[in-house]
Amino acid sequence: MKETIVSVWSAVVSPTLSGLHHLKLPVADLDAATAWWAAVFDARRVPRLDHIDDAGTRYAVVLEVPGLGVPLQLLLLPAASSALPGYDPVTLGVPDRRELDRWTAHLTALGVTHTPVAGGVIGDTLVLQTPEGALVRLYTLPPGGFGPEFAAPAQD
Repeated sequence: MKETIVSVWSAVVSPTLSGLHHLKLPVADLDAATAWWAAVFDARRVPRLDHIDDAGTRYAVVLEVPGLGVPLQLLLLPAASSALPGYDPVTLGVPDRRELDRWTAHLTALGVTHTPVAGGVIGDTLVLQTPEGALVRLYTLPPGGFGPEFAAPAQD
């Protein structure tokens, strides 16, 4: 059965994707998480995109994060957010080591827990911690971006 499924999958061409629509992170405290993303990343809430339930309670907000390129939704899900400590759901790109060093100074000034800059697989990285304990990586982008040399090899 497994070989049949793999054979069918390999013969099917996927429809087109056009990139990420938005990112979504669960949080335990919507207001605190919104304030944290605003302080650390200059994120701005887009009030017209707030998610409100039938009882009138706001359960999600959408943030515009400069440089991210897609909206970030913070969703009030305390149980899911309790599983995040130590997990790194998102890695954000920074242009170069100099900018990563500026992030180090910025995070230190804000009192945000973070690692020192370290060498990564394809650049330099540092890791910071959200109020829920999730890890967000800041990683230098490779010179020239993710070009053809990063593409997966063709399958036979």
